Amino acid sequence: MTQFELGVLAAIQNIKCGFLDTVIPPISALGNAGMIWIFAAAIMLCFKKTRKWGFTLGIALITCLLLNNFALKNIIARPRPFQVDTTIRLIIDPPNEYSFPSGHTLSCFAAATVLMYYDKMRLGPVALALAALIGFTRLYLRVHFPSDVIGGAFIGVFFGFLAIAAADAIWKAFEKHRSRKITKEI
Repeated sequence: MTQFELGVLAAIQNIKCGFLDTVIPPISALGNAGMIWIFAAAIMLCFKKTRKWGFTLGIALITCLLLNNFALKNIIARPRPFQVDTTIRLIIDPPNEYSFPSGHTLSCFAAATVLMYYDKMRLGPVALALAALIGFTRLYLRVHFPSDVIGGAFIGVFFGFLAIAAADAIWKAFEKHRSRKITKEI
């Protein structure tokens, strides 16, 4: 499987050019540490209409950090493509975590799942397109195998739905507590 995946990465390099070498790294960097999604969650928390969205997005990102970065990656401990094929020359600094699953892809698809759930017409499709694009950049940059990105997408969707369920339960409990408090004050 690894040789097949290295072949896929080599095939992607057929579209390599100076322009893509310039634009792909900053697009990929949007997923660094989930910063774009942390920023989005912070903005959403500021507005009543999107507060629950931001709360859910925050839960999704914390889930991704804890279950992926601190657990899955270290349990699976898969080397990255450039560690397997030492002839690969990177155009970005080499990541120092394990390869499976792609954290960029995982957090992006978790965020896209949350945003698709709450806003299927506007933010959701944009987030989904960005998630797919960032996943592709990880292949173009040859820092992940295709199965890392595909696995990251599937696990990210799962984590997104997990966050939605958790946020709904927490939100309902908070609302129930708040309504009891208001009733007692009256």
